[in-house]
Amino acid sequence: MKKKNRIWFWLSVLFILATLSALIVAIAQNKPQGSTTITGQEWFKGNPEAEVSLIEYSDFQCPACASYYPLLKRLAEEMGDEIKIIYRHFPLSSIHPQADLAAQASEAAGVQGYFWEMHDLLFEKQSEWSGQKNAKDIFIGYGRELGLDIELFSADIDSRAVKKIVSDDKISGNQAFVSGTPTLFLNGEKINNPRSYDQLRQLIQNELEK
Repeated sequence: MKKKNRIWFWLSVLFILATLSALIVAIAQNKPQGSTTITGQEWFKGNPEAEVSLIEYSDFQCPACASYYPLLKRLAEEMGDEIKIIYRHFPLSSIHPQADLAAQASEAAGVQGYFWEMHDLLFEKQSEWSGQKNAKDIFIGYGRELGLDIELFSADIDSRAVKKIVSDDKISGNQAFVSGTPTLFLNGEKINNPRSYDQLRQLIQNELEK
């Protein structure tokens, strides 16, 4: 009788272990792909074949992001042959009410091939539109500056496709445990925000030398 009970005990243990293993596999299979995995559909500067990548999760209305903008722009200019810099949206809507709309404006400009030009204007003129209730009108003005088809640009800002791009970026940021902006990932690893351009450049150089 004791032997029979022992057999049933171990059979139960094996069943539980098998169930847990199957559950872990199922979770792994259904888990969204790595949130820092780079796709071919991303906005980037630099060398598309570079072995070193820097992903930035950013918010156009975030003052800290605006302060990082010239650092990353300079990095692209000086090390663009060796690195790939990817921009992803992470609008902090609860504290930056125009952040979503600004992200949509950049993507709407991107439809016409002017993502980076709009990206630059939004950061360089952040103080002009941030906190303004007529932010969309201001963005339309930027579109005119860039020579965009304004009717198309205005429609794309509010399009479902553009909103999904912004939403998908934010989802990937949440998966990567992004909680603020800017957040940087160097070759998939989250790094502390460097305090200067020289520190940022050194981090990239260290990665290139590995």
